[in-house]
Amino acid sequence: MEVNIINIFFTVVSFILFTSFLFFLIVLLRTLAGKSITNSEYAPVYGSVYGQALYLKKLFDHLTEVAKKHGTFRLVAAAYSEIYTIDPRNIEHILKTKFDKYSKGSNNQAVVGDLFGEGIFAVDGEKWKQQRKLASYEFSTRILRDFSCSVFRRNAAKLVGVVSQFAAMGRPFDIQDLLMRSALDSIFKVGFGVELNCLEESSKEGIGFMKAFDDSSAQIFWRYIDPLWKLKRFLNIGSEGSLRNNIKTIDAFVHQLIRDKRKLLQQPNLKNDKEDILWRFLMESEKDPTRMNDQYLRDIVLNFMLAGKDSSGGTLSWFFYMLCKNPLIQEKIAEEVKQVVGIEGEEADINLFIENLTDSALDKMHYLHAALTETLRLYPPVPVDGRTAEIDDILPDGYKLRKGDGVYYLAYSMGRMPCLWGEDAEDFKPERWLENGTFRPESPFKFIAFHAGPRMCLGKEFAYRQMKIVSASLLQFFRFKLGDATRNVTYRIMLTLHIDGGLPLLALPRKTKFA
Repeated sequence: MEVNIINIFFTVVSFILFTSFLFFLIVLLRTLAGKSITNSEYAPVYGSVYGQALYLKKLFDHLTEVAKKHGTFRLVAAAYSEIYTIDPRNIEHILKTKFDKYSKGSNNQAVVGDLFGEGIFAVDGEKWKQQRKLASYEFSTRILRDFSCSVFRRNAAKLVGVVSQFAAMGRPFDIQDLLMRSALDSIFKVGFGVELNCLEESSKEGIGFMKAFDDSSAQIFWRYIDPLWKLKRFLNIGSEGSLRNNIKTIDAFVHQLIRDKRKLLQQPNLKNDKEDILWRFLMESEKDPTRMNDQYLRDIVLNFMLAGKDSSGGTLSWFFYMLCKNPLIQEKIAEEVKQVVGIEGEEADINLFIENLTDSALDKMHYLHAALTETLRLYPPVPVDGRTAEIDDILPDGYKLRKGDGVYYLAYSMGRMPCLWGEDAEDFKPERWLENGTFRPESPFKFIAFHAGPRMCLGKEFAYRQMKIVSASLLQFFRFKLGDATRNVTYRIMLTLHIDGGLPLLALPRKTKFA
């Protein structure tokens, strides 16, 4: 009996090993077949898409090292190739010159669909045009500009108050967590007309939603390099099981938001002077409730939330990290803020400072603007992004690609390329953006942090305004130091560039009041 059990065990193990070997052999053959690997007309191959798992902890730095050898290269997968490039000519080609010949692609939409659905970052064609048109109108209104600035200033004042408590106790705190919560509060108020109050930790549901969303972003990214993700999703195991639970949390939160908003808009004599983004889409849904149902609205909310939270909260986290690594630059920005706003010493309480932090004052802070842009150059919110070819094509650098191939631009790597930025490319140097003390922009196809072409980020100016208000307020009242100068600060592998494990800082009060 015991011998039979042992034989059955070894038979089962042998079958599993054989099946696994056969599966990976099939994947390998499909990956290599028909990819013109030795053809110099196509970009050189530097491994497979799945091989990126070997470099997962430092993936973007690994891709940077490869890009320094070959400005355009390929990773191959079973059904297609992925072309990676740092060449601005190629980026302009896919994002502008041949905009209508490159799409998000079915593979990308399958990967991100469970999280982003049919939101603006995941779709093409009429759905993209519809969302873009409505959002573009909203972002162009003076009402939204004025309202958003008042929200940014109010939340910046709250943030100063929270940091002042840690400063008084001499305790380190995770500034990334605070900045993300503050940014989430701002985008929900500006975009959806909702007071979330995550910064004060009074909304446990909001904080749970934010954690579920960030974890989902990491789990979605893993799909790009996991050939088994669809099977794991079907079986509801591993990372896919966790992702499903996170999306349940996200859906429950957002659908409740939409229901509450609908009830609010049904109230008689409701005066809505602001007409936020969600309000405008809800009005559209009244015209066509079948096409623009609550699930579609959920997708829209999540896409705009990602843009509003991660572009500002994530960038500001890296910004304060760079200021702690470069204390002279930190003091130079603080001095500019003090000179422009014109308040210092014991009179500088937060309310008076915020009152004087006008649009005109923000426009004069060229060095702060340059330092934020330098942060975006080195730490772009979306480290890797791209499109899918709808036709066989030839890129401006001469490499061919086939219909269905992905073309990805390496925003993180581009900021570190001597061929684009000079030998000091990896240095944090705000001065590279200044000419006679005035900010000087670069081509969006070279500085790609806000995308480029027809899909260029609509909220770029809003993001800068929010980041300048928050950073000016914090630097007016505090000096910042790393909580642990020996710690290796790196990124978390996810769709957007967060600091892995947060960023503990110490805040040292300047001679000012917080009341």
